[in-house]
Amino acid sequence: MSETTKVVAKKRDRAGKGGARSSRREGLIPAVIYGDKQPPMMIAVEPKSIERELHKEGYFNHRLQIDVEGTGYQVLPRDVQVDPVTDKPLHLDFLRIGPESVITVQVPVHFKNEAQAPGIKRGGVLNVVLHEITVRTKADQIPEYFEVDLTGLEIGHSVHLSTLAVPEGVRVVSRDKDATVASIAAPTVVREAAAQAAADAAAPAAATDAAAAPAAGAAPAAGGAAPAAGAPAPAAAGGKAPAPAKK
Repeated sequence: MSETTKVVAKKRDRAGKGGARSSRREGLIPAVIYGDKQPPMMIAVEPKSIERELHKEGYFNHRLQIDVEGTGYQVLPRDVQVDPVTDKPLHLDFLRIGPESVITVQVPVHFKNEAQAPGIKRGGVLNVVLHEITVRTKADQIPEYFEVDLTGLEIGHSVHLSTLAVPEGVRVVSRDKDATVASIAAPTVVREAAAQAAADAAAPAAATDAAAAPAAGAAPAAGGAAPAAGAPAPAAAGGKAPAPAKK
């Protein structure tokens, strides 16, 4: 289950852009706590207590305890706005959670024992389809991550949602109840060689068909070239050619 980290903050007297700019001038990060059927609370967070968490995997499913002037609030991160140039956090959103709060979060997927997968040993490539899995659960039951064991998997084998160990009280949210999490694909060189072989096999047949087909708009020959315009028609078999018409 995800751990709880303590964050230090203080209340903001002013909301809006003016209050946010004032907090930044003080070296703090403006933020808001909302949810759990309570009014929003404007706060300013000490950067040192949160910046390390921002760069951790699964930040948005890690519970935080925000200490606001002596009062603790259990929250989950919900949004981070960052400066496009410095990549520093400009504003933070936190969702207040209670003992019975049920929430939807993204849980990362970890893979282990790649060296024990025969398909990977033979040059296969691990193709990850789902890097994260959406679950719905209580805040104190959020899994840290889902683990996939690749031991014994050959090229062409897949891992599906149904094979994951899902803790009690956690429900996976997915349109496809048995979606593919990952698979071991054939090496790129093998796939390219197969594609080239198929192309080479198709090339002679295409060339033969092209040679056999008449040119566009051309009439097929019937034993010789067509007579020139105005020339007398050829004689019928066994007879004489008709005389040309008098002018």
